[in-house]
Amino acid sequence: MKQCKILMPIGGLGAGIHQEAFNNGMAMGPDVIAIDAGSTDSGPAYLANDMCKYARGMLKNDLQIALIGAKQGGIPLLIGSCGTCGTDNMVDETAEIVMEIFREEGFTGKIAKVYSQQNPEVLKQKWDEGKIHPLEGAPEISVETFNQCANIVAVMGAEPFLEALENGADVVLCGRATDTAIIAALPVKMGCNVAAAWHGAKTVECGAQCTDNEEGKGVFLTVDEEGFTVTPLLPGTHCTPYTVSAHLLYENVDPFRLTEPSGAMLTHDAVYTQIDEQSVYVTGSQFEHAAQYTMKLEGAAVAGFQNISLVGIANPKITADPDKWIRNISAYVDTYIRKIGISAEDYSFNFKAYGYNAVLDGPVPEGTLPPREIGMLLTVTAKTQEMATQIAKVFNPFLLHFPADYDGNSRVQEQLPSFAFPFSPVDCPRGGTCEFKLHHVVDVADPLELVQFEYVNIE
Repeated sequence: MKQCKILMPIGGLGAGIHQEAFNNGMAMGPDVIAIDAGSTDSGPAYLANDMCKYARGMLKNDLQIALIGAKQGGIPLLIGSCGTCGTDNMVDETAEIVMEIFREEGFTGKIAKVYSQQNPEVLKQKWDEGKIHPLEGAPEISVETFNQCANIVAVMGAEPFLEALENGADVVLCGRATDTAIIAALPVKMGCNVAAAWHGAKTVECGAQCTDNEEGKGVFLTVDEEGFTVTPLLPGTHCTPYTVSAHLLYENVDPFRLTEPSGAMLTHDAVYTQIDEQSVYVTGSQFEHAAQYTMKLEGAAVAGFQNISLVGIANPKITADPDKWIRNISAYVDTYIRKIGISAEDYSFNFKAYGYNAVLDGPVPEGTLPPREIGMLLTVTAKTQEMATQIAKVFNPFLLHFPADYDGNSRVQEQLPSFAFPFSPVDCPRGGTCEFKLHHVVDVADPLELVQFEYVNIE
């Protein structure tokens, strides 16, 4: 029976590979090491600003462990979505770290750099041809949107990884790719069950999240001609039918249908079987090949500039009804902002009451006890940084003393309260705030149409 064994040592490159777990995985004889390095989870700033959210030192730590293991095992290392956002520059920066490790360790080999950052002019032509379509929840766009984006990437499937491996790459460093493509590529190439390859890849994409101990970091995936097996890498850690099937709920609208560039993985008939104390075997998944191959487009840009102020409030009159205080101070200070000549169309602001409803926004359930104290975060967004800073400064004196009941129409009958600023200066310029401007797919005639390759030989 055809079989492919994949070591997935961590859910995100730079989060810290567990050395013991990695060693245990290498002892199981993997055919490939696959690691996801990116995501949109942390918002649009990384793509808009062409930067990585992880520390370079941690990226090198994980890459060094993985590269040494790959070289010792004589197997390829596949990295997808380099540098969080997967831009061309992030691929190059990841390659610099890899080459640095090669020099330090005396390694030789072939490195593939696979790029998927897009030229706006190419996408504008695709738009004119009617080959770009919105996903659910996508913003309205026009042909001008492509030039408005600071950076645009197209999310790759398995094919670019396979192309690089066919060309003899020992290390494949891809720009933005689906998390699953990194893992499914080799078992698909080796002739294993296609549905099992994609379903198994989805299961292990976040490492040990499909186990009962996320601290284990990594997991081991074995794909064969009928299904796949998931095994934890640390003693005392377990996969169960519950933990394995539950991962289909992670970041999915529909746990029974998961779309990839080349088609959709269907899990309605999947069967999860506990085969030993630690491992689960899954069969019955199906794969529906797409009539049209598509790549998701992710584009981001700076949408304004921000300034934030944080104040701690322990006044019981305010903590009893924070929403009332927020409404009153907002309306009152807004009149002062107009006095300094800033148009209402050029700014916005909001409060987040941490300890009350900043995380779970919306009405607080009736009967909820008032918090003892609140961290009140003011965020001002404006057309320019100077404008955002000036508005934050208008708020400054009122953030320190604004009373609980004052609505601007009645005289305050009590002494002004005092709150606590944790920092001085109070207002903190954040710089540009970013937004995703594209949440669309583009039709391509070939999976490699919008992908570029560069190979580096280290002798």
